Amino acid sequence: MKQLFPLIFALLIGYSAQSQSTAIPSVEIQIKTAVLAAPADKREGATVLGYNQKGEIVTLRKGTNELICLADDPTQPGFSVSCYHRELEPFMARGRELRKQGMSANDIFETREKEAKSGKLVLPKQPASLFVYSAPDEQVNMRTGEVVDGYLRYVVYIPWATAESTGLPLKPDQGSVAMPWIMHPGTHGAHIMINPPRNKAGQ
Repeated sequence: MKQLFPLIFALLIGYSAQSQSTAIPSVEIQIKTAVLAAPADKREGATVLGYNQKGEIVTLRKGTNELICLADDPTQPGFSVSCYHRELEPFMARGRELRKQGMSANDIFETREKEAKSGKLVLPKQPASLFVYSAPDEQVNMRTGEVVDGYLRYVVYIPWATAESTGLPLKPDQGSVAMPWIMHPGTHGAHIMINPPRNKAGQ
């Protein structure tokens, strides 16, 4: 099962390594599962990015609202899909591009930090949301697109925000697992983490 912080960080850097031997689900299944991360009333109008048979990220469906959803990476263990505000796409796309070039996670972060400060990388001017829906492989049927007891968590990007500017703690409060906290404060990647309690199955 994908752990919370490696999964989130992989998403932040736009991880998209592919294997030609990995079976790619159909466009229909990729769309059906990708939008599970979106609020119900946003799913039908969301743009969906997924993978072609070469393992390249392509647009599977053009949407009509502000959300972009990314299908599960079939080369990675476990199931994870995400949806985010369209103003985060430059940030996400740049991460995917740098990862494809072989950069490490730290180098990607530093590169985007410099580009954001210089204005080359355009970031949202207001808070922008990211939704991540995940589950272990045994709870997912990629032939039908059915997911059992998946786990949905939330991120709100506020570039350059700090604990002082938001009033949020720098780590989860041990007394309240659902309390929001801020990660990467003071940087281009500053974001609020919101992790609801997991269900009894541990998802």
